[in-house]
Formats: sequence, C-alpha cells, structure tokens
Amino acid sequence: MSASELDTLKADLLEAVATASDLASLEEVRVGALGKKGRVSALMQRLGSMPLEARRDFGQAVNAVKVAVAEALEAKRETLAREATAAKLASERADVTLPVRAGPLADGRVHPVSQVTDEITEIFADLGFSIAEGPDIETDFNNFTAHNIPPEHPARQDHDTFYFAEGPDGTRPVLRTHTSPVQIRTMLANTPPLRVIAPGRVYRCDSDQTHTPMFHQVEGLVIDEETHLGHLKWVLEEFCKAFFEVPEVKMRFRASHFPFTEPSMEVDIGYAKVGDEIRIGEGDHWLEILGCGMVHPNVLKAVNLDPKQYQGFAFGVGIDRLTMLKYGMPDLRAFFAGDLRWLKHYGFPPLSVPTLAGGLS
Repeated sequence: MSASELDTLKADLLEAVATASDLASLEEVRVGALGKKGRVSALMQRLGSMPLEARRDFGQAVNAVKVAVAEALEAKRETLAREATAAKLASERADVTLPVRAGPLADGRVHPVSQVTDEITEIFADLGFSIAEGPDIETDFNNFTAHNIPPEHPARQDHDTFYFAEGPDGTRPVLRTHTSPVQIRTMLANTPPLRVIAPGRVYRCDSDQTHTPMFHQVEGLVIDEETHLGHLKWVLEEFCKAFFEVPEVKMRFRASHFPFTEPSMEVDIGYAKVGDEIRIGEGDHWLEILGCGMVHPNVLKAVNLDPKQYQGFAFGVGIDRLTMLKYGMPDLRAFFAGDLRWLKHYGFPPLSVPTLAGGLS
C-alpha cells in the first residue's frame, strides 16, 4: 500500500471518528479500524510477509495511522461522554425552589387528641415528670378500693362503670374509669420520691355532646417528704401557661371533695369570650378545667407508704376537654366519628411535632 493510500485511509478513519454521534457509533468505528479484524489491524498483519527492507518503513507508517486514530477516538470519547452527561443532567434537572409535591404523607393527619397528648407530655417532661402507663382493664382494688372509694359510692355502680364477668376469685375486673390505677401501680412498684403523669384512655357509661363512653385523661402524681399545696398550684399554673401559650393565666382553686385527696379542689381558669373565640388569660369569666388535691393518707396506706413520712399531690384533667378548649371544637362526639373531612380540618400534619422551643401548636 502506497503512502497516499495510507493517508486516504487515515483521513477516512478520522472523518468517521469525527462524525460519530454517540458512544455506540464511536465504538463501531473503533472496532472497524483497530479491532482484531479492523482495517489498520489487517495492515499490521501484512508486515510478516513483506521484505525486511520495506517492513520498517511500512510498519512506521501504519503505526502512525494507528496512533492518530487511537488519539482521535479517545478525544472523541471524552467529548461524547461529557455531552451525554450534560444531556442526562439536563433531562433530570430539578428546581429545588419549587414547593414539595403533595404525596401520601401530606394526606395523613395526626388526630387532635394525639397531638394534645404529645403537647402535655412535652410540658410535663420539661417539669421533670416521667410517663407512666398501665392496662385499660383493671382490678377493683386498683381502680376503686386503693383510692379510698367506699363500696357504696355511685362510681362503683353498673350504671357508671363497665364491669366484666366475675372471676374465679370473686372479683369483677373493670374498664378503668380514670388513669389513677397507674398511680397505684407506680407507688406499689417504686419508692418515693415519685413524679409521674399517666395519660391514657378511660371508660364510663356516659354519652352526650360533651361526654363519650371512652375518652382520654391525664393524671399527675408527686410523692415525697416535703411536697405541699404551693407546689401543686405552681405546677398547674406553669402547665396552663405553657399549654395555652400565654404569658399569664388567672386560676381559681375552689374547695371540693374527692375520696382520694384531702384537701380537694376544683380548678377554674379565667377567660374572655370574643365572638366565638375563647381567650385564656383574659377577661372575668371562669371555666372549670381540672380537679386536684393532696393525696389522701388512706391512699398512701393502701400502697404501703407511711402517711406520717410521705405526702404529695395529684391532679387529673380530660385531654379531650383541653383539646376542645384550645382548638375550638364544639362537639366531643366528632372526635370518634371517623369523619376524614373533620380530621383533615382539625388534624395536624404528621411532622408537626410539638416542642417547647419550636412551639406546641
């Protein structure tokens, strides 16, 4: 093959490299030129049959074509790779400034009762309280007897309490009527000092606009050797200020009677009504929100604590009632109706986790 023919071959191959539109077609050019059966490789195979004098010059000329084509292939490969990467990035480009697309997570809602329970837990955790839990089905002792509730008390009657069938020991388990049994379990299992809250479901035979057979309650208990009524008032005031997210609250403690506390009090909170809105911490109106008192000595005796050494306070509040009051929900029955429209309106986004630093609501 003459030098002019080699030049022509070189030009043809370089043109083929230059016109390759993608990596696949470039690979075809490489195989056709430098592959085992390629045009340049075929010329290299002819060297063995050539005279010694001509072999050196012809080999150098063919090798020069091979090097030029290989360099052109590599340069073109890098160019096509960059172009392919740029095209892929352009096709996959995402504008991170656009709003997040609504997905399945956006359709879900946290029930207001669950949200408020988390709010209450966050507040009392900050005050140093632990969370205590217990079963919904309780013994008569834990639910009534240990709380100094006498056998003839109306709360023990079938029209007020859900009883199960009598057991082998002659007692009838109950669906707990308050979360106070958790306090009994805590005092029996631990040695003071104690500082716990017990949120959970409770059950009573009652149903109207503001009562349902199952509702939610949180109770608090503090037991040590020095706690007094002033501590109780401070804890409740701090809780109400944090929960309703107001700088100050007006609270009124009225004498009352509960079998498990002495003295016993019902707590009212001051509010103002502006249109349909209730503003806590303003105005001259009063609204009852919870009951409280110092733990009765008989309750301490029932859990094997000496009332001459230990004392403490307890309080209880309906979580559903707090939810209605804070978020303006008129009918408690809607809480359990399973209406997705109601839940979408009053519910909370799944990632709306209440914190004191970031805001509860």
